[in-house]
Amino acid sequence: MSTSIRIVLVETSHPGNIGAVARAMKNMSLDELVLVNPRQFPHPEATARASGAEDVLTQARVTDSLSAALQGCGLILASTSRERGDQYLRVTDAREAARRAVTHDDGSPVAILFGTERTGLTTEELRYAHALLAIPANPVYPSLNLAMAVQIVAYEILCARLENGQRSARTIASSSVPLADPEELDRMYAHLAEVLEEIDFRDRTQSGVHLMRRLRRFLQRAEPDINEVHILRGILTAIQQRRRRAMPHGQ
Repeated sequence: MSTSIRIVLVETSHPGNIGAVARAMKNMSLDELVLVNPRQFPHPEATARASGAEDVLTQARVTDSLSAALQGCGLILASTSRERGDQYLRVTDAREAARRAVTHDDGSPVAILFGTERTGLTTEELRYAHALLAIPANPVYPSLNLAMAVQIVAYEILCARLENGQRSARTIASSSVPLADPEELDRMYAHLAEVLEEIDFRDRTQSGVHLMRRLRRFLQRAEPDINEVHILRGILTAIQQRRRRAMPHGQ
């Protein structure tokens, strides 16, 4: 049931939390775990806390970068507190995020990101997300530990799958074009930045937010598929070629 939804833990500090996350995942029929620069893994405490979900730990993949962990993914959802939510990304609760993850399956993995226990995901890490996931909680005491947060999201994913009558992660077939993966998007943003530099387009607002960051958030919200990325890059290439033809010889 779980091969199309990837749980990604970024720089987890405590190995016991990794084991507890594995247990929470297996409870809810999730099994694809990716760890980005965990402080200690493998570790006996992770195995002990997994308590029957050792297979999830055994097949967990460890990467040295978030971009590597997201390779091949389509939809990317990032967990965050409402207080830290980026104003340029839509924020959904766990239930709505789970429904999106289940129904948005186009054959490429859906990734759900969780940050460090103490500070969560950084602004740089959030830039990969199409939307943010927040878990409503008591405003007086909103703190959830990592395994609790994953358990809530995993439960909502299981419920969403049952609602949709899914028997496996691949049951819902889609004829739609897959979303562009993070590598394709990074290449597009680099190309866009290059063209903006060539035409001397600058951020003339007083917001203090970097132009490329604003453009990236704008395009992430649109969730471009691979064909749309190719169209945008084709437009950028055409702009560059037109400028070169228009430039005086030798310049």
